[in-house]
Amino acid sequence: MPVEFLGIAATGDGSETTPRTTAAFDREYTLRLARAHEDHGWDRVLFAYGAGAPDPAPSAAFLAARLERLQILLAHRPNVSYPTFAAKTFATLDRISDGRLTVHFITGGNDHEQRREGDFLTKDQRYARTREYIGIVKKAWTSHEPFDHEGEHYRFNDFVSDVFPVQQPRPNVSFGGSSPAAYAAGGAEADVFCLWGEPLAATAEQIERVREAAVAAGRTDTPRIQVAFRPIIAPTEELAWEKAHRTVDAIKARKAGGDLVRRRPAGGPENTGSQRLIEIAERGERYDRALWTPTAAATGGAGNSNALVGTPETVAQALLDYYDLGVEILSARGYDLIGDAVDFGRHVIPIVREEVARRDAAKAARLAAEHGAARRRDRQQPVGVRA
Repeated sequence: MPVEFLGIAATGDGSETTPRTTAAFDREYTLRLARAHEDHGWDRVLFAYGAGAPDPAPSAAFLAARLERLQILLAHRPNVSYPTFAAKTFATLDRISDGRLTVHFITGGNDHEQRREGDFLTKDQRYARTREYIGIVKKAWTSHEPFDHEGEHYRFNDFVSDVFPVQQPRPNVSFGGSSPAAYAAGGAEADVFCLWGEPLAATAEQIERVREAAVAAGRTDTPRIQVAFRPIIAPTEELAWEKAHRTVDAIKARKAGGDLVRRRPAGGPENTGSQRLIEIAERGERYDRALWTPTAAATGGAGNSNALVGTPETVAQALLDYYDLGVEILSARGYDLIGDAVDFGRHVIPIVREEVARRDAAKAARLAAEHGAARRRDRQQPVGVRA
């Protein structure tokens, strides 16, 4: 089974531990970070979305025109544009990148954040809108004849695009979440379903929920699974744990200064994924081989925030534990964005890729041996006597 690595495509140098020193969109920094990923074995980078943040679509186009291999995962919220317009934007970006685009649709798990850009629908209404939106985008990508649409949230007549993706029949669709509504929507529509890093047992349960939702939607295939972590690595276990505790101290210091909370509403998170991260952190700090929850607790369960702590070998083996569950895309983002992308690419990715290749070769050899044995048994069967 193939394995892929997803990093982050930030347009500025700030993180939960370090205030930003660049502009919100800094051309030089954006390109440096992307090249750090492309030059060190990563497959793709995520352009995230946030109200008030630089628009990820032109940011992605800026990179796509300058890099030749790195693939793009573009986050998009359906509330910010009409689906026919978005479909043309995505198709154009797939053309600019020569077929390197995947679109990650975000329904929105925070009412306060959604309302910043005029979205006052309830969570259930947002999920219904997202499913309708994705269906329209897929049709616009693939239909060369004009079509009409009349749904709960969108209505138009006689639309046909003049720009189509390089990828045929269409780019992949990515989706994430941890609520029943998210499983249902992503199970029905997604090519890739994204999860935040949780303990192995909880991750296995979520993967099964996604597969069940895909079956319930009438699919004969299931989405590929992506899981996201915050790796904290160092040459020795002792140094890695010292680094981990310094990281949490830095997060808490920024939070105490109001720098991490000034753009968020008071109270706990509304989305199920963040609630799950907080509950996991309350049950314990360490799980399985290397999962560590204080980073998630310090941020209030904000997004991808559970860490994997240890030497490169320990973190690589922890990632392989998730691979064994059926995870095909491993998402990782450090706190020193460029430095951690380089270190992870140099020291962790090669270990994982080598072990996956070894396992795949062993599996292929085993299957070939079993097939050969079956053929030999067939040849040795006595020929029946005709009556």
